[in-house]
Amino acid sequence: MAEARSPRRRGRTTLLIAAAAVLGVVAGTCAGYLIQADRDPTPLPSLAQPTLAQAKGDGPEPLSAAQDRRVKTDGDLRKLLVKKPSGSKKADWLGDEDGWLSLAGYAELYEDPAGAFGDQLDDNFRRVAVTGWESGDRQVTIRLIQYRQEESLVAADQASNGEYWAEKEHATRSWAIPGTGDGKAYVHDKPDTEPGYVPVYGAEAYAWRGDVVMEIRVYDTKPLTKKTIMDLAERQMERL
Repeated sequence: MAEARSPRRRGRTTLLIAAAAVLGVVAGTCAGYLIQADRDPTPLPSLAQPTLAQAKGDGPEPLSAAQDRRVKTDGDLRKLLVKKPSGSKKADWLGDEDGWLSLAGYAELYEDPAGAFGDQLDDNFRRVAVTGWESGDRQVTIRLIQYRQEESLVAADQASNGEYWAEKEHATRSWAIPGTGDGKAYVHDKPDTEPGYVPVYGAEAYAWRGDVVMEIRVYDTKPLTKKTIMDLAERQMERL
C-alpha cells in the first residue's frame, strides 16, 4: 500500500510573495509622485469665451397697429365695437353711459351681483366696452369684457361659462362661430313668457380672442334666425 504524502505547507511562502507585491506597488507610487513633482505645472485652458460676431443690418420692422392685435385692444376698446346700424336708435338701457360699463354695473347683470362682483375681481377684471341699439321690437347688446390675465386665461373661461348657461336653455340650437376656435352662437326657439308681457325670443353668442371676451344678446318678439346672431358675431370678431 502506497504511503500517504503529508500536505505541503504554503503559509510562509504565500506571505513573502504578498509582502513583496505590496512593497512593489508602494515603490511605484512613490516614484510616480517624485517624477510628477519635478515637472512644470501644466497651464489650465483660458476661461474666456471666443468673441461672437455681431449680426449686421437693421432689425425687423415693428408690427403695424393693423397687424399687432394687442395695440388695438390696449387702446380705446369702444372703437372695436360693431357700429349701430342706420335706422336704429341707441338702446334706452344704456342711459347716458359713454360706452363703458363699470364693474358694479356689469355685476348687476348676474343673478347674484355681490358674488359676481367678487368673482370678477378675483379674475383680474379690467374693463367693459358696451354698445346697444333698438330697431322696432328688436333689442341688441354687445359687450367686450377685458381681463388682465396675470395668472390664467380668464377670457377663455368666461366665454365657456356663457356657453354653459346658454346650452341649459330648452329648445336651443347652436353653431360654431368661424375663425374663433370654440366660439358659439345660440338661438332659443322657446320664448320667455311672463303674465302681462308679450313672449320674448332670445339669441346669444360668446367667443374670446386674447384677453377680450365677446358677449352678444339679441331679443325680439318674433323668432330669431341663425343668420341674425351669426352675422353679428362674425362682424364683431373680425374687429378684434
